[in-house]
Amino acid sequence: MLKASDIMTKDVATIRSSATVAEAVKLMRARDWRSLIVDRRHKQDAYGIISESDIVYKVIAYGKDPGKVRIYEVMTKPCIAINPDLGLEYVARLFADHHLHRAPVIQGELLGIISLTDIVAQSDFLEQPHSILLEQQLQDEIKKARAVCAQKGVHSEECAAAWDVIEELQSEMAHQRSEKIYTTAFEDYCDEYPEALEARIYDM
Repeated sequence: MLKASDIMTKDVATIRSSATVAEAVKLMRARDWRSLIVDRRHKQDAYGIISESDIVYKVIAYGKDPGKVRIYEVMTKPCIAINPDLGLEYVARLFADHHLHRAPVIQGELLGIISLTDIVAQSDFLEQPHSILLEQQLQDEIKKARAVCAQKGVHSEECAAAWDVIEELQSEMAHQRSEKIYTTAFEDYCDEYPEALEARIYDM
């Protein structure tokens, strides 16, 4: 799975919170950026962000002078930061949950910025349209299998059939992602219940 670090934009600028909105606009126009990260005042401080939306909704819409309004008056701080190792699907979910358009990628220091455009343009979801659904389905099926095995017994045909379904799902996911399965969900289950393995040794 792609990570935030794989698709983030490394060309990112910071600006002081004491700068004016006019200075921010000038910098954004010069580099064709839609937002700027507001620098920390010290290492323990949080980063902030100022976007086009902040400028339009909080400055222009009220007829304020951008040369007199300071960034700290209209920025979002602290802003939601993305871990560079976070999987792309989880980044997308975070954006959806918090209605984000962009967010800084931070791990101790500012590494880049990630936007909705980056997610759409650089993700491979068109090639893997079912990966999110399959992952959710897999987790649901594992819960069902464990429940069936607890109710019917680990030696039951129902229990064995439930794990068959899960192995098919894992195989399909591995094929879509071109990944090798190192440990199946059933093998994890057998670590807890070794006797379950006997129930899936079929007569040929």
